[in-house]
Amino acid sequence: MVKPKKHLGQHFLKDENIAQKIVSSLSPNTSNLLEIGPGTGVLTKYLFNSGIKNYHVIEVDTESVNYLKKTYPEFSGHIIQDDFLKFDLDLVFPESYSIIGNFPYNISSQILFKAIENRNRVNELVGMFQKEVADRIASPPGSKKYGILSVLVQAYFQIEYLFTVNENVFHPPPKVKSAVIRMKRNDVSALDCNEKTFKTIVKTAFNQRRKTLRNSLKAYPFEPLEKIKFLLSQRAERLSVQDFVFLTQNLKE
Repeated sequence: MVKPKKHLGQHFLKDENIAQKIVSSLSPNTSNLLEIGPGTGVLTKYLFNSGIKNYHVIEVDTESVNYLKKTYPEFSGHIIQDDFLKFDLDLVFPESYSIIGNFPYNISSQILFKAIENRNRVNELVGMFQKEVADRIASPPGSKKYGILSVLVQAYFQIEYLFTVNENVFHPPPKVKSAVIRMKRNDVSALDCNEKTFKTIVKTAFNQRRKTLRNSLKAYPFEPLEKIKFLLSQRAERLSVQDFVFLTQNLKE
């Protein structure tokens, strides 16, 4: 059996019912799929037999790769031994694709940021996250958990918090609860503003989230509109994605 490696953030799911529940959360018309961090293949064995036309897994851990090749020899040609964060997915998926996985917690936010970067190719993402991270992704404006990740992900994806997962279904058990979420690409092909500036404003606003935006964004010259004045009197957690877009649109040249 594969030994979980702490430096890779590995916590292997061992509950078959939860594995099947995660797999069944994928849209039934999925035709191109990447599984990130298959580990010992608890999701892989269900996905491989699900009839998905173009299915690959990507795994950085040599021991896990060797285990998968030995246990599922018919699947060897679908295994990519590489780092997802550095890998060019265009080499495997010429069209759009979906992502699934019991994600290593130490890189789960980076996985999300790469999904955002490739948002016009990613149809859907179903993944296991640390519950705290899942809560942040899914939280609406006004929540104390709503933050940078919430805004940047919700700008391009519809989020569903599917279910909470207890610690005892993993080997080794993590010290925190986990949760599975589903992200589906929304209809926004591009934000109606400079997206790089939008991202900077969102990060700056939440980095001083206890301050009103008038103070946290005082380095930015906005147009003196009544709605801008109102938004600047709020804290970052009160603003929707569209509010941040409006701020970005109304920066003075």
